[in-house]
Amino acid sequence: MGIKVAIGKLPLADPLDSYISSRMTVLAMRSLEITASHALQAAALPLHHRDPFDRMLIAQAQIEEMTLVSADSMFNKYDISLLWAAKS
Repeated sequence: MGIKVAIGKLPLADPLDSYISSRMTVLAMRSLEITASHALQAAALPLHHRDPFDRMLIAQAQIEEMTLVSADSMFNKYDISLLWAAKS
């Protein structure tokens, strides 16, 4: 998110740190640390998607058996639970 904000692709009403903190509190969310098993899974994924950040999200979704929310159609090529988040 920080990179997207910095390059102007994700405008936020609040500074990034307070935005994330407040949204995590409101939504009762917790953070998910990157582990060695996540990194190994990301490295083992087929190269459908070459973005390392997205590959890490895919690997975490697989290992943690979580649903990934995205509007990136490349995620459909991986064995994950995906919640489509495209703008209508």
